Amino acid sequence: MGIKWQEIVDDFIDYLHHEKNRSPNTLRTYRTDIESLLEYSESKNLKNIQELDLTTIRSWIAVQSTNGAAAASLARRTSSVRVFTKWLAENNITKTDPGARLLTPKVPKSLPRVLGKAQAEKLMDESAVLEDENQSTVVRIRDHAILELLYASAIRVSELTNLDLKDIDFERLTIRVLGKGSKERVAPFGIPAQKALTNYLNQSRPELANDKSQNAFFLGDRGKRLDVRQVRRIVTRAINRVEDSPNISPHDLRHTAATHLLEGGADLRIVQELLGHASPPPRNTPI
Repeated sequence: MGIKWQEIVDDFIDYLHHEKNRSPNTLRTYRTDIESLLEYSESKNLKNIQELDLTTIRSWIAVQSTNGAAAASLARRTSSVRVFTKWLAENNITKTDPGARLLTPKVPKSLPRVLGKAQAEKLMDESAVLEDENQSTVVRIRDHAILELLYASAIRVSELTNLDLKDIDFERLTIRVLGKGSKERVAPFGIPAQKALTNYLNQSRPELANDKSQNAFFLGDRGKRLDVRQVRRIVTRAINRVEDSPNISPHDLRHTAATHLLEGGADLRIVQELLGHASPPPRNTPI
């Protein structure tokens, strides 16, 4: 991609970062989508950003679809482009907004996979077993703490990986998380999670920590802050030990926690606040 195109992308990402306060993960996604569009535009001999039009954008999306991109991915990329072209027009980089008439592909709605209570208990029990020739005790203690906290607090996986040492209050049994839109909230956790977290702090984190760790709460094998992909692998590895369970993600574990709270009699609005939702969902919409 040419230098001029790259400068435009960099300015756009700066705008999202400083004015829209988008998260690092969101910024990376926008950059990937927009750079892909502009590289495609260059391949079609577009010489200037002013030449970017609706036909080129639709053609790029069609290529993505032909290459097997899922409907959800196409919808996300379409949304990225619409934000980008609107920004171009508002900053007089282009005379018009070529993405204004771009339609977002419909994404089929599906219910999240949820564990039954017995399956969730089995997941926690299995993750607490430390005898595994393929994993060290240090890693197993850490992974058990992660699963207990995800299930106890229903926080997002990104919120878990962003936790710092100061964010855990062991006296009040709460954690402070920074959610979407940089909105801060406090989420509670129970005694099983408290025990797992304390065990991790006392036995595992000191073994994992090094000069790269800083104040990160959950650390990877090399001492750096654990990332989202690593947590997904941890959940997948743990759920594979539970017989007849669905192949869940950290997001599904979050919905499992919320579902079990509601089944236990918790108020819907309280659960919504716990999840960090701005408002309750429409009726018949999964949490």
